[in-house]
Amino acid sequence: MRATPNVPTAGPLEDGLVTSSRRRHYTVRLDSGESIECVLKGRDTTLACGDRVRVARVAGGGSIEAVLPRTTLLYRSDEFREKLIAANVTQVVGVVAPDITVDEELVNRWMIGAEAQGCRFVLVANKSDQPGFDTFLARLEPFAKLGYSVVPISARFDMTLLQPLLRGERSVLIGQSGMGKTTILNAIAPHAQAKTAAISEALSTGRHTTSQSTLYPLPESDGGGWIVDSPGLKVFGLAHVDPERIAEAFVEIRPLLGQCRFRDCRHDREPGCAIRQAVENGTVAAHRVALLQSLVAESTAIRDPRR
Repeated sequence: MRATPNVPTAGPLEDGLVTSSRRRHYTVRLDSGESIECVLKGRDTTLACGDRVRVARVAGGGSIEAVLPRTTLLYRSDEFREKLIAANVTQVVGVVAPDITVDEELVNRWMIGAEAQGCRFVLVANKSDQPGFDTFLARLEPFAKLGYSVVPISARFDMTLLQPLLRGERSVLIGQSGMGKTTILNAIAPHAQAKTAAISEALSTGRHTTSQSTLYPLPESDGGGWIVDSPGLKVFGLAHVDPERIAEAFVEIRPLLGQCRFRDCRHDREPGCAIRQAVENGTVAAHRVALLQSLVAESTAIRDPRR
């Protein structure tokens, strides 16, 4: 999904940053430092936290008259809808924890979504103070072997390893509910004063505490940048990613592209497939290739003119 700039109306415009969204109402922090409540002019554009916009002042607040070009846009999609998460981010920070069942395919999808936008991906293993954390951390070793940073922290007690990775970056926190994203946010940006809630032990799931994405600036004394806290994610569709580009988002598969015998290789049963050979050699995991094929199928289906 791409924002189409609206035609500005008469009057002076001020540039600013979208810091929260509620349907078609947005909070914009102007470059002057002032924050104002704005409405979005027109119905064809959808905005996300991190969008740069131009605002005209109107009675009671502002009117968003134009959207500046985006460098990145992280969002999820399926055949029915698209949901924006954050714009102009440089880093996606996925959060997992040992007391919530981790959907490893979901984590892989976060990675692919970040790679597809050219963003750095960092996997945070939260709640290191809990019993059995070392065993949980060992489960995440395959992600580290792919070259991603896996950062153990306790958002309540020790953020030492994560804070340097946030300095100067425009980050978004994503994860299932209950993983501690909002507690992490409170630790790194105490001015946020975001709400937190306890885990429901009976259901082993998190209670939703973040119902909308909100952007918070990070202290200039710590390198600046900003971070977006997003609602809990149970699904992460990537149907919007072009089928031809999906394989490029798999870091271990990327170097093998173009080495198959057939140019239109689907990396399934075709002879001379470099990726299937890598699976047999143990250098590429079979479940990653299965995910690749699933994502390509989703992306192809949504583009089928017969649907």
